[in-house]
Amino acid sequence: MTTKKTRDSRPSNLDQWDDIYSQKARNLRQSEIRALFSVVSRPEVVSLAGGMPNIKDLPLDRLAESAKQLIVRHGAQAMQYGSGQGFPELREQISQLMTYDGYAPNPDNIVITTGSQQALDYVTQIFIDPGDMIVAESPSYVGALGVFEAYRAQVTHVPLDDKGVIPQALDETLSALEKAGTPAKMFYTVPNYHNPAGVTLTAERRPKIVEICRRHHVLILEDNPYGLLGFHSDPLPSLQSYDPNSVVYLGSFSKMFAPGFRIGWAAAPPAIRQKLVLASESAVLSPSMVGQMAISAYLRDYDWYSQVKIFRAMYEERAGAMLSALEEYLPYCEWTKPEGGFYTWLTVPEGIDTKEMLPRAVTELVAYTPGTAFFADGNGRRNIRLSYCYPEPDQIREGVRRLSVVMDRELELLNIFGGNKAKEN
Repeated sequence: MTTKKTRDSRPSNLDQWDDIYSQKARNLRQSEIRALFSVVSRPEVVSLAGGMPNIKDLPLDRLAESAKQLIVRHGAQAMQYGSGQGFPELREQISQLMTYDGYAPNPDNIVITTGSQQALDYVTQIFIDPGDMIVAESPSYVGALGVFEAYRAQVTHVPLDDKGVIPQALDETLSALEKAGTPAKMFYTVPNYHNPAGVTLTAERRPKIVEICRRHHVLILEDNPYGLLGFHSDPLPSLQSYDPNSVVYLGSFSKMFAPGFRIGWAAAPPAIRQKLVLASESAVLSPSMVGQMAISAYLRDYDWYSQVKIFRAMYEERAGAMLSALEEYLPYCEWTKPEGGFYTWLTVPEGIDTKEMLPRAVTELVAYTPGTAFFADGNGRRNIRLSYCYPEPDQIREGVRRLSVVMDRELELLNIFGGNKAKEN
């Protein structure tokens, strides 16, 4: 005879619903970056951790007037529900904007989302069942890894170098997974000014990557939030431009304009686009009309490309401050040399564990993101993602100096207790 389980028989803990959460809920994890927010918000801490865009140069007075006119002239529409696929005028503008990536998709194949993060979630929901395999770069964007974990996907990493993902390594990885009976469904990549590695996939490698994935029947999920933020040029042709039927492209206005609107998009083949619309309607009914119409007005009425050029110059100056400070204060480390975007990827001497070192860095009033956040397999303990997008150049320099104090101390302890010679090498 079985006894019916009652609420009183549940295990005693702080959460009375712990025993009935879904498996997806159990797989939700706070990212190591979000966990740092309470620390980096302290004014005395120099944060080289988060990827928060610097929007100080936005024309806020003009944006305020534009918002006022939007409500006065189109308030009834802006305050109402809209299409689950998104505002048609904005989808047409996005199609034109994507000509900078070498391919303008049909506006009918664009779906507006609440930031590209939501689009990433939708694509994963559509394609991934628990246990399915995803291949991602090594390292990879922490927000994507969190989504993949929530959907209980398996993740296999494929290495990067200073030219982006290595085609031969990708081909060999996909072949090995097929041989093992766990073929990949999707390859996730950030080809431009990679988060966190800071590198860019070269023009020569792009068609090779598309051909490899097509041959293995693997969908490419191309995440491109930083493409227009190259210091010296517009982006290289997107992977989608080589084969629109094999690639879902994710874009965002968060980096090139402002993250507060929370507007992103996915450009997808028609069949996938339809499923994205259904996923959107199921989750949110429709994306924010106010946000969509505000960005549409910005693209229509303002010289947005000149504003992007202002952002480029600002980020280039800050990247220069970061790289020169690394040369001066941390010459015994290695790092990537970005040509755009927000990040550089630091490799520290052997023996230093950047995750364990983080609390000591915060004590020294500097914060960073340890490399472990960007791997699904526990790697990255010798790596740090350093962000130069938000602090002023003098703050960046001071932050690197503080980091060097911490790291010098770590190396001294290693030399005392472990005979480490990495600094001399």
